[in-house]
Amino acid sequence: MDDLDRQAARLRSLAPSCGPVRLIAVDGHAGSGKSTFATRLAAAVGGGEPAPVVHLDDLATHEELFAWTGRMLAEVIAPLSKGRAALYHPYDWNLRAFGAARRLEASPVVLVEGVGAGRRALRPHLAWLLWMERGAEESWARGRARDGAALSDFWDEWTAAETRHFSTDPSRPFADTVVRECREGYEWCRGPAGTPRSNRVIT
Repeated sequence: MDDLDRQAARLRSLAPSCGPVRLIAVDGHAGSGKSTFATRLAAAVGGGEPAPVVHLDDLATHEELFAWTGRMLAEVIAPLSKGRAALYHPYDWNLRAFGAARRLEASPVVLVEGVGAGRRALRPHLAWLLWMERGAEESWARGRARDGAALSDFWDEWTAAETRHFSTDPSRPFADTVVRECREGYEWCRGPAGTPRSNRVIT
């Protein structure tokens, strides 16, 4: 079992936090590598098949970049807390409209990935909060390079909105684990809110 598998096993051993579900958040700046990391972690933590992942891009909209808390609580948190499958409507960023309902099972582990996943309103429902440790400017530069010049205006709006969000509702101070992307794999370090244990693990 490699180090990512060991970390996944630790997450699976946590007490449920949202009904029968262990809700694991992956937060960080836009462009910090959250989606790629969450995909790898979901595969490791799910065992035979990947754990479900809720991408916050599916809950945000052009008009409500960070005002998705109500949808998250009503469509995802509320049913999972009762042990029921959730049904939420992913937002289509091209059509600017919500699409057909997507089913999310109340699996033993569910990941929530996106900027603001560790926000104040969600933390009481989380079993663990992971923060991708990459600075804002570097992360945004990566995101802009990925999305190209066509989305430059959107990124200008986004970076201003993200700055406002984290200035009033920061996630990093409450992270249990800080994750750094390395040339090969990831380094896991105890976060500001983490409990004392082995401080550095390389995957």
